[in-house]
Amino acid sequence: MPLRKSSEDKLLDAVDELVFTRGIETTPVDAVLARAGVSAATLYRGFRSKEALIGAALERRHGRWRQVWDDAVDRAADDRLRLLAVFDALDDFAGRPDGARWCAFLGAAAELADPPAEIADALVRDTEHMRRTLRDLAARLPCDDPDDLAEAVLLVFSGELAMRLRDARPRRSTTGRRIAGTLVDAAVAGH
Repeated sequence: MPLRKSSEDKLLDAVDELVFTRGIETTPVDAVLARAGVSAATLYRGFRSKEALIGAALERRHGRWRQVWDDAVDRAADDRLRLLAVFDALDDFAGRPDGARWCAFLGAAAELADPPAEIADALVRDTEHMRRTLRDLAARLPCDDPDDLAEAVLLVFSGELAMRLRDARPRRSTTGRRIAGTLVDAAVAGH
């Protein structure tokens, strides 16, 4: 019998609330089950393992992030602002009830040097999507190397995420956005 959608949502919500704030290794399955209010049998009916559940939660989070980022790109007035919209999306995402002060993907990558396949696959898909989207947005600008510009923006974005972990105070992406904007302007001016 497949897992009911409501049970799946409860489990994925519990991973969001516990695992992505406390850590993968430090959050036992029993804590996830207690938060979700479901039995171990229910968990294993829908997921092969704790790692498969975490991989599914990462995929769900990635889908939500993509939608927020797409919306920010759609709101941007020009190609420069579309490339920088990743910072607007970060602020929007962090302000959502299901947002977080930190990135679940960077957290998983930092915590697990050799992640299980279910988690590794989600991490790869997220990173590839970030690179591809930033590269596509950078390619709209008159610059010599959109790949290099996209990688630079991704590096600044990742630094912005890291600062959210180091500084527990709520923050906006003002500094990261400004630095990335300077890099974009330099790449366009150097064309």
